[in-house]
Amino acid sequence: MALSFKVDFPSGALAEAEKALHRFAQRRMLDVTDRAATRAKNAIRQDMAAAGLGRLGFALGSTSDKAKSGRVYREGDITRASGVIYIRSKSERTVGAIISYTEGANILPVKGRWLWYPTEQIQRLVGKQPNRTRLTPALWRSSGLEAKFGPLIRLKSVNGNPVLAVRNVGLAPGSAGRPARIRPTTKRGAARKGDVLRELVVVFIGIPRTSRQARVNPRRRAEEAMRQAAAELRGV
Repeated sequence: MALSFKVDFPSGALAEAEKALHRFAQRRMLDVTDRAATRAKNAIRQDMAAAGLGRLGFALGSTSDKAKSGRVYREGDITRASGVIYIRSKSERTVGAIISYTEGANILPVKGRWLWYPTEQIQRLVGKQPNRTRLTPALWRSSGLEAKFGPLIRLKSVNGNPVLAVRNVGLAPGSAGRPARIRPTTKRGAARKGDVLRELVVVFIGIPRTSRQARVNPRRRAEEAMRQAAAELRGV
């Protein structure tokens, strides 16, 4: 015995089914690329933290066509959906740091001839949270350190580069993992208890240029996210 049957589709039903399938595929593309952008961002943040860059990775953000417009884009016969990782911080210093640590960079002075770096004998940051910034000679007076330790004195080091020093300060002995730090003297100009009086202590070293090697590879993380997104879409 043989049984046969047939199904008659209403006019236009096949076209509607194809449209529904396209809509499903487009939603799937938007979901997958949105997740891929978030994954890549989180992976880059983790890489930055592992590279000793603290919370610098939190200056990165991510978005996608799903978040921005909720639709895919067509170019000819190709349908696209994208995700983006970007620097959301407006701070030039933060943007420069991210570029330096992800691409490498040669750093040159913007104002003046020298890049000035504080030594271990002085604090490296000034200001109050969340606006603390790296100490520079330009901030020595405005941060109150000149009133505390005296004016900076410019000297020439053995390699010909300049250094900036302060006179007649106390040097507190360092401990395990902590370097010796300068401290102000008493009103009589004597070292405080436990400190050693120093006639001269270098607090800034000047160099004409420096370079930074890239520590993080964000492109590798983006490529991993793209491969994972493609694998997910193949399983639609």
